[in-house]
Amino acid sequence: MNRINLISEEIELSSSSKEWYRNGLGFQCTQCGNCCTGPPGAVWFNDQEAREMAAELGMEVDDFMNTWARRLRDGWSLKETLTSHGWDCVFLDREKVPGKAVCRLYGSRPKQCRTWPFWPENLESPQAWEAAKRETPCPGMGQGPLIPIEDIRISRDDQF
Repeated sequence: MNRINLISEEIELSSSSKEWYRNGLGFQCTQCGNCCTGPPGAVWFNDQEAREMAAELGMEVDDFMNTWARRLRDGWSLKETLTSHGWDCVFLDREKVPGKAVCRLYGSRPKQCRTWPFWPENLESPQAWEAAKRETPCPGMGQGPLIPIEDIRISRDDQF
C-alpha cells in the first residue's frame, strides 16, 4: 500500500469514528414539548423562515416580526412565554391535542426545530447524545425507527 492510500484510509477511519452513529440512531417525536421549553433561550430563524412563518399565519412579515419575534445580539428569535413548564416557544400549543404539545407552525418551523435532535453538539459522542436525551429530557431519543446516517447528516449539516 502506498503512502497516499494509507493517508486516505486514515482520513476515512478518522471520519467514520467521528460518526459514531454510522449505523443510524433511533428517534421518534413523542410531542412532549420538552425541546420547545426550558430556561430562557432562543429559537433562531432567518429571513426566509420569517417569510414562511408569516405566510402560514396569513400575516405580513413586518407584522409577524413585531408580534412574534425579538431581536437578539446574534439575530432573530421567536418570543417565549413563561408557563408552568418553563419558557415555552410562543407557538407551542399544549391545548389543541390533550396530553400533547404541538407546534402551531409545524409546516414552517425554523431549522433549529426541524433538525432536533441531530444538532452537531448532540452528535459529538454517544455521551453527548445521552446528555441531551437526559437534560432536555427527550423521551423520543433512542426510540422509534432507526434514522439512517444519510438523513442524520442532512439534519446535522443544515444548521441554523
